[in-house]
Amino acid sequence: MKRFFESNIISTGLAIFSMLFGAGNLMYPLYVGMHAGDKNFYGLAGFIMTAVLLPLAGFIAMMLFNGNYNTFFNRLGKPFGGLMIFFCMIIIGPLIAIPRIVTLSHTMIAPFLPTSILTTITPTSSFLFSLIFLGITFLLTYKENRIVDLLGYVISPALLLSLVIIITKGLMTTKTAVSNNLSNFTVFKINFMRGYETLDLLGAIFFSSIVINILKNKIGKSIQHNPRLLSSIGLKAGIIGVSLLGSVYIGMSLLGVYHGHGFEAVNMGELFKEVSFSILGSHGAAIIATAVLMACLSTSIALSAVVADYLHTDILSRRISYATALIFTLLSCLPMSTAGLDIVLAYTGGFITFVGYPVLITITFANILYKLFDFKPIKLPVLITLIIAFASYKNYF
Repeated sequence: MKRFFESNIISTGLAIFSMLFGAGNLMYPLYVGMHAGDKNFYGLAGFIMTAVLLPLAGFIAMMLFNGNYNTFFNRLGKPFGGLMIFFCMIIIGPLIAIPRIVTLSHTMIAPFLPTSILTTITPTSSFLFSLIFLGITFLLTYKENRIVDLLGYVISPALLLSLVIIITKGLMTTKTAVSNNLSNFTVFKINFMRGYETLDLLGAIFFSSIVINILKNKIGKSIQHNPRLLSSIGLKAGIIGVSLLGSVYIGMSLLGVYHGHGFEAVNMGELFKEVSFSILGSHGAAIIATAVLMACLSTSIALSAVVADYLHTDILSRRISYATALIFTLLSCLPMSTAGLDIVLAYTGGFITFVGYPVLITITFANILYKLFDFKPIKLPVLITLIIAFASYKNYF
């Protein structure tokens, strides 16, 4: 039985890593290293605080709430809690996260495709690519109980292996570090904010619910009556997943430091491809393509499952099937998926990041304090955070 639990912890931890490590995670740590340069220690410290430690806090909070995001948000009161959940689902679904994966995927994968209309970035090619990519996502997601196994046993190992090859080869062929004239604190602050843009705190909170539900189905009914054991398994898996995430971020940022020369003007969506080709050469195309495809599909599968389950269960009260809800979810992502990478990234770094994310952070830590130390206030801290974040946003922009 112990080996059975350990096996599930490891496979679920790998699944959580691949859920969190999407297409955007291929470019952000590289971008951090390239722009932090010889001050990467400070840039990476800021980035890890918001892109690694915050998702870990999200997993801890959700394990304390047994993976139930309704109970988690409804401490704000049902109306506002429901609005927060809906707001989050729009962000991780049709507005930002899934379209960002699709647009980044098209940008990154196009060079590996045979000569066709899909290899150029145009409205027509974007629409066709989006249909194909979202169709593949549907085929890999419509059987919800198989998601963790698919991610943990297939996609995550392939993703990790390809990334390890690229990072290892890159660190064996280092050049001089990119120089940076900014102060240490400025480098830290810039990349602290950049970590918000991964949106991994959102992912951690909502992926937890799917992980818990699937663990219940995989391990058996007996564990459903032992929430402490279930939470322990989920938390250990979360720690494994987030630790892998942080380790890959460190390696990727070092590639940016030592191989970022001459790529300052490269489109952010093409940065991973360009740096990887400079490390591996054209003979490494299969490895690079594997890394991109696995990163893109893994998070697309997880996000689509979360939003479809919300639509199926919370919005439509199971009046339609999960598969039908999944189709509606993916179709709703088409408009932004064809809008272009620049537009999607602009939404990522705007009001949602600077105002919505601090509010989510406050909710997360208030709920952790509530569960561990019976700290009951949440509405006032959230209101104060909202006012400060909104005022800061107006002054910044």
